[in-house]
Amino acid sequence: MSTPDLFDAAAPRPDTAKAEALRTLLHHHAHRYYTLDAPEIPDAEYDRLFRELQALEAAHPALQMPDSPTQRVGGRVLDAFASVRHALPMLSIRTETDTEASGALAFDARVRRELGLAESDPPVEYVAELKFDGLAMSLRYENGILVQAATRGDGEVGEDVTQNVRTIGQIPLRLPPEAPPLMEVRGEVYMRRDDFESLNARQREKGEKTFVNPRNAAAGAVRQLAPAIAAQRPLSFFAYGLGDITPPEQGGPAFETHFELLQTLKSWGLPVVSFVERSLGASELIAYHQRIGALRDTLPFDIDGVVYKVNSLALQRQLGFVTREPRWAVAHKYPAQEELTTVLGIDVQVGRTGKLTPVAKLAPVFVGNVTVTNATLHNEDEARRKDVRVGDTVIVRRAGDVIPEVVAVLPDRRPPGTQVFTMPATCPICGSAAVREEGEVDTRCTGGLFCSAQRKQAILHYAQRRAVEVEGLGDKLVDQLVDAGVVNTLPDLYRLGLTALASLERMAEKSGQNIIAALEKSKQTTLPRFLFGLGIRHVGEATAKALARHFGTLDAVMDASVEQLLEVADVGPIVAQSLRTFFDQPHNREVVEQLRACGVTWEEGAPAARTIRPLAGKTFVLTGTLPTLSRDQAKDLLEAAGAKVAGSVSKKTDYVVAGAEAGSKLDKAHALGVAVLDEPGLMALLNEHEVSP
Repeated sequence: MSTPDLFDAAAPRPDTAKAEALRTLLHHHAHRYYTLDAPEIPDAEYDRLFRELQALEAAHPALQMPDSPTQRVGGRVLDAFASVRHALPMLSIRTETDTEASGALAFDARVRRELGLAESDPPVEYVAELKFDGLAMSLRYENGILVQAATRGDGEVGEDVTQNVRTIGQIPLRLPPEAPPLMEVRGEVYMRRDDFESLNARQREKGEKTFVNPRNAAAGAVRQLAPAIAAQRPLSFFAYGLGDITPPEQGGPAFETHFELLQTLKSWGLPVVSFVERSLGASELIAYHQRIGALRDTLPFDIDGVVYKVNSLALQRQLGFVTREPRWAVAHKYPAQEELTTVLGIDVQVGRTGKLTPVAKLAPVFVGNVTVTNATLHNEDEARRKDVRVGDTVIVRRAGDVIPEVVAVLPDRRPPGTQVFTMPATCPICGSAAVREEGEVDTRCTGGLFCSAQRKQAILHYAQRRAVEVEGLGDKLVDQLVDAGVVNTLPDLYRLGLTALASLERMAEKSGQNIIAALEKSKQTTLPRFLFGLGIRHVGEATAKALARHFGTLDAVMDASVEQLLEVADVGPIVAQSLRTFFDQPHNREVVEQLRACGVTWEEGAPAARTIRPLAGKTFVLTGTLPTLSRDQAKDLLEAAGAKVAGSVSKKTDYVVAGAEAGSKLDKAHALGVAVLDEPGLMALLNEHEVSP
């Protein structure tokens, strides 16, 4: 549907008709955006129409209707929520606590027994749905207009949360003409996981309380007394049933099945989850439970089970209720993803890259289908923000294969004398200084070449193609060498012999000889490659080249002060301090000296003359195959002239150097009007400034 010309200037329509046309159009586009996820117009165009209606209603208050899109946001702050008595009680569904297949078998057997069916009778048709982990809600529509939204409460009486629910974009404020005069839609208000993460990130930025989980956040938003604040908290809605409704004899719909009811609600603009299936008998219910269980952690929202309902509404009426629970429905749960336990201690683990991570040691608890004894606290800020202490009772969460985490502390259960967690000043593995750089959330060990926790990562980084390059030394071989205790530090690589290599699993003599030959070849390298291969934090290839050009020798780099390092192009305070911290560690210097003693060498030169680099401040992008220069050679030439070589084209790109079979980068350069050079053009530019290979 395209946006039509609403009004002909030559034949103006009354304000009432204009407001109605705007409301209809905005409802249409809101449904396309929030429910179908298929917008037809840009956000700016929707905003323009919204402002037009807003201005019209401000000029003529009588035009403001309860179903107006302008009523979604704002409203006065409430003193309290009014009570609402449900015309039909909002009953809870019986929960099947057996999380295995027998839960579906027991429900099906119970239904068949209540219906008096024999084994030879055909299977019962059910509808299988998701059990959302949100807040049950009843939406009352009169003559197609949303007039009231109420929480479940105790099932008989809930709270009037109409103003807050109007802020939920997925909920239509007006239904199409074919909807009955009276209808109460039952469903679930929830918060998507990505919206929950964004909300908590904003809360942290403002220094305000974060929410434990999406359900907690959704409930807090719905029960927010200031609707304008509720509007800032992203909520969603799924419909799954009906309460009070105009009966068929008075013009209401005559549904025969629950599935038909859901499809009709969907056709009227109400959001219905796509994971709704008709299932024949227990076997198909079991298959649904297992299939959704496998998908559970990939869904964009939380569920804690699935729901089975007898599809035939006539059979539902025949089965009726028992102790205020329907006999025709059951909730089949999954294992809990959150449980309570106690923190027995807080350890600090060191990762492959030197990151220090606090880990809570827990009293064993069964959660997410496994027994959990450890949970990550992520970093010092997170541990402090949650204020996790030894002895605390905590909520621990595990979803699928996600590492268990502590999501909240119960401070009222905290024993006396607990201590605030503090990150150690030294690495618990090697004793090197542990530092947290300005602007960083992570604390890291500085003993990269020495720390046993970082051995594998240090070796792989050193041996990669862009560093010293040891052909054939990949992940699996490094794992074997380190795990067997054959290699503990980088110099041990150059002490390897055929005997040690032959002792490794699936290592033939020829393969061993190839590795030794590759190691011997790697001894002849360059200073930039060696510097990059050391794995110094923040020192990439370009920075390593800049350091080598500036200082000429490794000793000069190692002994340079922070002030001297800051004289190097592309070296700022963070990089300078990182270099100084690395070379101030005696064991890092020892590893460097041992590598030299093993024969690793390069050509050193005099420090570069302090000349102005002609292409400083210019950004180049390389694409395609150049006739004579390799990509690395062209990059070296440009960086030697002070240019930055980027990987993608943007408005900030000064030149694109294009060779044969240049692709989308060249197209983008033309589209943005970026200057394009071929290889002769590049060489002419470099020769103009006397830059040579």
